[in-house]
Amino acid sequence: MKSIVLPAFILLAAFASAQNAAPPAKPADVSKLDPAMGFDKTADADLDWHDVTRWGVEGREFADMERYRYFDRLPKAAEGKVTSAVWDLSRDSAGMMARFNTDASSIHVRYKLVKPTLSKPHMAATGVSGVDLYARDANGKWRWVQVTKPAAQTVSTEMISDLAPGEREYAAYLPLYNGVETLEIGVPKGAKFEGLAPRKKPVVFYGTSITHGACASRPGMVHTAILGRRFDTPVVNLGFSGNGRMDAAVGDFLTKIDAAVYVIDCLPNMQPADVTHL
Repeated sequence: MKSIVLPAFILLAAFASAQNAAPPAKPADVSKLDPAMGFDKTADADLDWHDVTRWGVEGREFADMERYRYFDRLPKAAEGKVTSAVWDLSRDSAGMMARFNTDASSIHVRYKLVKPTLSKPHMAATGVSGVDLYARDANGKWRWVQVTKPAAQTVSTEMISDLAPGEREYAAYLPLYNGVETLEIGVPKGAKFEGLAPRKKPVVFYGTSITHGACASRPGMVHTAILGRRFDTPVVNLGFSGNGRMDAAVGDFLTKIDAAVYVIDCLPNMQPADVTHL
């Protein structure tokens, strides 16, 4: 399938009026978040843990290029070529999503975050640092299940219990404005479990904080994820908050992706002179 480039307004007209989020003045107070979402040693009991890196996550391209961390959005080769701001933001796991099948009666998640600042003054910890779980129903529709409420850099929690019997497909969206060191899915011992490999030919988004995920309440609610579910297709989120400026160096890496469609949405971060043709 030949890749095509579409202007962002074709797919994202509903988001055109959104404004870029201001940078946080100071770390937000997370003391009132749900303490049950913190590290819980008892969550290991009677569970089988599955490392998502063993089957892969969608939204993670450049698989043949070295990275510092598995969940970085750009490869190591981008350091020093893209701007330092883009490089730092590329280490957030925005847009990444792990799919799996299981007949488990409960689903647990265990992950370690890169940054201790779990939320922002203008954005909840559930969106900044949460893992957001969806499931397909019997009609093939994606339904929201639960999101973690991080209170610490290491999260180990039961996301859902007492699930109806039967095997179904799940999708776990990774944090939007935090990085991830490790991520595992836990199910009761004896439950069926199959990690689903990333699908090919993604829709690739390059843009600003709107694309990056500001200020979605949950990772599954950024518009790139919503469109991915609606069209049942993989997506790649290369939104860089405040730094979507049509950088040639970023463009060089975009062309390395075998994409179905490129959606370019950089206007909110650009000035008239940047887009005026003489």
